[in-house]
Amino acid sequence: MLLEALKSSLLLVDMQQRLLPVMNNPQALLARAGIVLKAATELGLPITISEQYPKGLGHTETALLGNAAVVLEKLSFSCWRDDALKTRLIELHESGRPLVIVAGIEAHVCVLQTCLDLIAAGFGVFAVTDAMSSRQPSSSQLAFERMRSAGVQMVNAEMVVFELLEQAGSPAFKQLSALIR
Repeated sequence: MLLEALKSSLLLVDMQQRLLPVMNNPQALLARAGIVLKAATELGLPITISEQYPKGLGHTETALLGNAAVVLEKLSFSCWRDDALKTRLIELHESGRPLVIVAGIEAHVCVLQTCLDLIAAGFGVFAVTDAMSSRQPSSSQLAFERMRSAGVQMVNAEMVVFELLEQAGSPAFKQLSALIR
């Protein structure tokens, strides 16, 4: 299954100011998540951002806040188990966007639980592995194995960009392909 811009949305999970610095390779994580966010913004995908207990973990990293993003706080680890986020995802699905591109932290906790719940609920889920992290690389790898075995499509930021674009030659292609170089 390939991503399609008109059928997709982006979910950034808990990319928060106090959590991000303790992740494995936070600079690369932020850069790759930024690429996916720019592609989603340029191509008009709905963007949802979750914040896990922002009183304690801070708000979303400023570089990842887009003008069109809907930011929702949560206490549940899985976004699907939070009423406001679940409602948002269901509304997107019902409006013709059953594919969810997921990036964020921590891969083995909130991201994993969200992806598994979304698969169980009938969404097509694309986990952007280079835009996800945990404190320990081994935790991310375990999460990726579980996601893959559950039917989550494992992708990287470059795959997301080119699948959403579908073809070369457009102004969006020129702008977004420059981010990959």
